[in-house]
Amino acid sequence: MASQGSIPGTIMLDGPMATKGYPLNKMCYSFNNASARDEFRTDEEAYYEKFKLTEEQKQAMRQRDVIGMLEAGGSIYYLAKFAGILGLNVQDVGGLQTGMTTDEFKAFLVKQGEV
Repeated sequence: MASQGSIPGTIMLDGPMATKGYPLNKMCYSFNNASARDEFRTDEEAYYEKFKLTEEQKQAMRQRDVIGMLEAGGSIYYLAKFAGILGLNVQDVGGLQTGMTTDEFKAFLVKQGEV
């Protein structure tokens, strides 16, 4: 199980989690290149194998489960590359993490800036 951060809904990306997530993060980093995104869209399973994802990581990817990807060691900074393929932005993912809608999460962020 992923260790929980001090902010509700966050998952701590410490050394062991970063090591666990290395294949997933390396794959997501590759999405900086359009040719990599095309290769992924052509055959996702082969792309998972190319980066040696664990079964947990593959399952999270197949289900488009961003929280599962974080629990499998994914870094939000690298997962943002994949989220972009899905048409999601960081605020969308923040909403998923906290159980809020994207608009609720954006309003929450604005309110935090007022403190």
